Amino acid sequence: MTPHDYVRVGIVSSAQTLLKDAWDDLQHVDLISEAVSEALRGTGLGMSDVDFIINSGSDVLDGRSISNCGFLGAMGAHHKEESRVEEDGLWSLSYAHDKIASGSARVGVVIAYSKPSESSLTAYYSALVEPFYQRPVGLDHASAHGLQAAQYLAVHGVDEKELSVVAARAWERAAANSSVDTPQVPGLDEIATSPSVATPLRALHLSRPRDGAVAVVVASEQVARRSTSNPVWISGYGSSIDSQVLGEREPGSFPAAKAAAQRAYARAGVSDPRTFGIAEVSAGSAAAELMVVEALGLAEPGQGASAYDGAASTVLNPSGGALPADVVMATGLIRLHEAAGQLAGRLDRGAGSASSALVHGAGGLAHQNHCVFTLEV
Repeated sequence: MTPHDYVRVGIVSSAQTLLKDAWDDLQHVDLISEAVSEALRGTGLGMSDVDFIINSGSDVLDGRSISNCGFLGAMGAHHKEESRVEEDGLWSLSYAHDKIASGSARVGVVIAYSKPSESSLTAYYSALVEPFYQRPVGLDHASAHGLQAAQYLAVHGVDEKELSVVAARAWERAAANSSVDTPQVPGLDEIATSPSVATPLRALHLSRPRDGAVAVVVASEQVARRSTSNPVWISGYGSSIDSQVLGEREPGSFPAAKAAAQRAYARAGVSDPRTFGIAEVSAGSAAAELMVVEALGLAEPGQGASAYDGAASTVLNPSGGALPADVVMATGLIRLHEAAGQLAGRLDRGAGSASSALVHGAGGLAHQNHCVFTLEV
């Protein structure tokens, strides 16, 4: 099969739950079923039309082995082909895309979820660390991001104040996003004086873990055009992985994110990423967000702050991004839900009438893995 024989894949619809600090009154099955039901609503598609389900979650965070087996009913996966991807939901979407593009299926539902409020994220990320040299010294999510941030500032001569500016902008955007529970929105001064966690990172420079779920309905072009008047097309995607050992990675940059983006751009026929109207990117810290922006080609190395300028052609994280609401295992797919919803006109985040979007997801300790999608209408 040549690339010209591939079936075009469209995003028909998507939905997410409210992203909260803790869903004490709802379980995983409740969050998942809410997202799936809402994603299918109004499409003319029912579960009988869905050929397969692919989901992203973590047995470690869920607290039991093969935890997805307990959620099959909520996902609508009984008597259907169901697969689990133990990584951010954006990787599940690449799997779903290939199934439809190859002609082996017509309709799929991609789901991602987690409830980090019921788990220890420090223990979770420590389990991802190289076990013989790095885990014994206590390397975890926060300390790894702190080391990366220190390298980024030193390599590029960036002022530490930029980290607080990036975080404050994210919170300001999230405050206008009804899908993110933000009872208290910290300002620039509060962020800059929040407790030091991993120098140079302060508490409010790190992403805030949230509970939630998201579901995306994808279909072949024939089905997508029949199910919605404004399908969003997947034009390209790519993924890449860096060394597990933090000390072996390139200081001050994310070469794996750059490689993933270049693969996506090549498939989409994009030469200048700054032509995208919207970019929704994932990051575990304010410094990581700057590094992602630069790796994607939206700014020169060390100049990530320029991508937030009002004069920039690409609107960056109009939803607020991952810093105010990081649903581990689902953050990247939520970025895609946001971007697709904005392109299709289902969501209004003040980004205008964009016709293309760039989506980024990350996984692993301090963003070892990266996945990039390009979308168009």
